[in-house]
Amino acid sequence: MSHASITAFGAYVPQRILSNADLERIVDTSDEWIVQRTGIHERRVASEGEFCSDLCFAAVRDMQARFGSVLTDVDFILVATSTPDTFFPSMSSRVQAEFGIEACGAADIQAACAGFVTALQLANGLLLTGAHRKILVIGAETLTKVTDYTDRTTCILFGDGAGAALLERTQEGAFLGSHVSTTGESGHQLYRSSLSPSILGMPITANGKIIQNGREVYKWAVSQLPKGISAILQRYGYTAADLDWFVPHSANMRIIDSVCDKTGIPIEKTLSSIAEYGNTSAASIPLALDLAMKDGRIKPGDLVLLYGFGGGLTEAGLLMRWTL
Repeated sequence: MSHASITAFGAYVPQRILSNADLERIVDTSDEWIVQRTGIHERRVASEGEFCSDLCFAAVRDMQARFGSVLTDVDFILVATSTPDTFFPSMSSRVQAEFGIEACGAADIQAACAGFVTALQLANGLLLTGAHRKILVIGAETLTKVTDYTDRTTCILFGDGAGAALLERTQEGAFLGSHVSTTGESGHQLYRSSLSPSILGMPITANGKIIQNGREVYKWAVSQLPKGISAILQRYGYTAADLDWFVPHSANMRIIDSVCDKTGIPIEKTLSSIAEYGNTSAASIPLALDLAMKDGRIKPGDLVLLYGFGGGLTEAGLLMRWTL
């Protein structure tokens, strides 16, 4: 059986910073309230002419610059995003074209905030079949383009960014186990509006903005995530004390604090990108890993639990050994 590991990594965030002070001038809010409720200090905003594909390209170029990655033999590309420039052509096909990769499959993954971990799980499965040898996985979002800046409860949350990981077949695998769960009956608590009505009661709108019932999403997350985390650790013979790092989706520090308290994972062992970049959905986990790589916190051999959760409502956990 073949094995898979992450062999290179890159990230990118736009230059423009949207601080809490900036938001105070847009809606009725305050820096103190935002930090207390979410843990966010600032977030990045893509420029008017900067889109999801541009963020993908920049994250891959960062990976090439840092690791000297060769992409000509990549045989599949997976991009996790809820904010593509276009639904087709896909962002993955745009990446293929940008870097001139031949004989390569391409698909976008729409699993919202669980997207990056879901894409890693799928890439690992493709590598384990033996049909593929090298897969590029990207999580990228331009959420500020679909944020309603008249809604003070959601506009404080979202930012833009991207992260890229290269997965290859290796002699010893880094992926130890995974967990997935979906609570689709509660999907109407967090959604991007569209023209289509739903049996769940989502209103018909045409503005394409994010709509969230924050209270209900919080209740779901703090009740469901501890169950999933305990399940994956028990299934593969580990405990919370064995983890070197826990990397949840950076949705809200109150959620992360509650989950850590319920699972026994020390908050000091948690990696997050929430303070610097806000909630970047599919990009939040790779951005948190990137911050930890740059300041030397995460090291080769560390036992890491990635855990994405959000719109759907979906969960995706991945237990792995860090290899970079």
